[in-house]
Order: sequence, then C-alpha cells, then structure tokens
Amino acid sequence: MTSNQHQGQLVIIGGAEDREGECKVLREFVRCAGGIDAKIVVMTVATELPRDVGDDYIRVFERLGIKNVRIIDTIAREDAETSTALEAINNATGVFFTGGDQARITEILKDTALHEVLLKRYSEGLVVGGTSAGASMMSENMILEGEGQTHPRIEIVEMEAGMSFFPEAVIDQHFAQRGRLGRLLTAVARHPDLIGIGIDENTAIVVRDHHFEVVGDGSCTVVDLSEISHNNIGELLRDEGLALCGIKLHILPEGYKFDLKNRQLLTNNQAVNTPEMAVAS
Repeated sequence: MTSNQHQGQLVIIGGAEDREGECKVLREFVRCAGGIDAKIVVMTVATELPRDVGDDYIRVFERLGIKNVRIIDTIAREDAETSTALEAINNATGVFFTGGDQARITEILKDTALHEVLLKRYSEGLVVGGTSAGASMMSENMILEGEGQTHPRIEIVEMEAGMSFFPEAVIDQHFAQRGRLGRLLTAVARHPDLIGIGIDENTAIVVRDHHFEVVGDGSCTVVDLSEISHNNIGELLRDEGLALCGIKLHILPEGYKFDLKNRQLLTNNQAVNTPEMAVAS
C-alpha cells in the first residue's frame, strides 16, 4: 500500500488493555476515530468467543460515549465477502481488531474483499486499532508464534504474511510481561530491513504520518538492525545461538515519539540524532 498525506492512523495495543478503569489506551483509539461521533466496527475474527468479547468492547465503547458501535464476526472467508461487512467498513471511522489468534485473522481475512476495503479506507483516513493478536497482524511480515524468555535462535519464531497495515515494522505484543525480546530480535534478524517494535501490556503506539507516539502504562521497545556490525545468521543451524552486534535499542515510555522514516527519536517533533546513545528513555 502506498502511503499519502491522507493516510489514516493505527492504534496498536500490546494486549491486556484496561477496560474497567480509566481506559486510557481505548480512549485514545476513540479520540483518533472521531470522539463521541465515531462510528466503530469491532472485528472479532481472532477470538473463539466472538459474542462475549464483542459485547465487552461494545460495553466499553458505549461507556466512553460512542453510540454507533457494531460487531462484524467473520468465521469463514465467505463472511468477508458479504455486503453487510463491506458496508460496515465503508461507513466506519474506526475499526478495532480484538485479541485471540493472529493466524485466524490472516486465514479468514487476508486477500478478501474485506481486506481490500480495509486497506483502501485506511489509505483514505480510516483509523485501524488492534490489541494482542490484533496488533501482531498489522505487520506485513507477522510473528505467527514463538517462544519467549529465551535467547535469540532461528527456531524460536515462526513468521508468515500479515495484513500489511504497517509494512515497515514487525510488531510483538505482551512484550515485557512475556519476555519476548529474544524472539523480536530473531524476527528482525530474519528481516533486517524492518524495524522491530515490542509493545507492553496496557500500552499502545499511535502511528501517523511516518511517526508514532507511545500511550499507556508500559513502554515500547524499538529494535533497529540497520547499522548492525556483525551477525552470524548465515552460518547457523536452527537451534544455534544468534549473534547480533551493533544493535540500536530504544525504550520509549508514554509521551515519547519516534520517527519511522529516519529511525530517530523525536523531541518537539524534531528528529534527534544521538548515535552515542543506544537507549532512549
């Protein structure tokens, strides 16, 4: 998809977002989608409990003042071709993907008429949000599954094509809580042209105009291998340890912004080039 100045926004959530209290992250999604005038479609394709999960998000969005909320549940690929589903997306100002299993999202929606409409509407200004599995699917090269709390090895990550809303990055979620730095490093090592973004629980990045801002209680971890000095990926068998030298690593809490095009921290909307700093916090 080609980006342009009318491109919409992405609200990518690391999972386990607050739905009972202040709802800071979901409030940000609602604001981006038009505030109390938002027209929100909740996509429950990732979950095996679409009614329970969908009703929960309807309750939250209605409590935040949104009157126009509807669920679209696609349990088979044929459901992604229906006029009802396509009309709902065409009329929405915000589309929200729940958590569950990202494989279900791609198996059922990828390359369907609904997927095409979503990408078209996003290029025109639609806000697309997603949590947990709904965050992972944003990537073009998606982490399908992988092992946490271990050192980088080729075998610990399985990847496949995602939904391509955010083609310049690989997204991982529940990041700090499940110790996923090793698997994100492995994923980016396999696709070094991409930037790796790990998002903690109850935390989101809001992507707009080739930059993002962090919102929520946790942090966003950014992994950049564009200036790596050494790796051994071409010499390894699947179960052998991965060497990665010269990585840029940024830890960004709420309020911090990052320039995706130049891969730099933004301060007062100006890029900050700090080659001597491996960590920004």
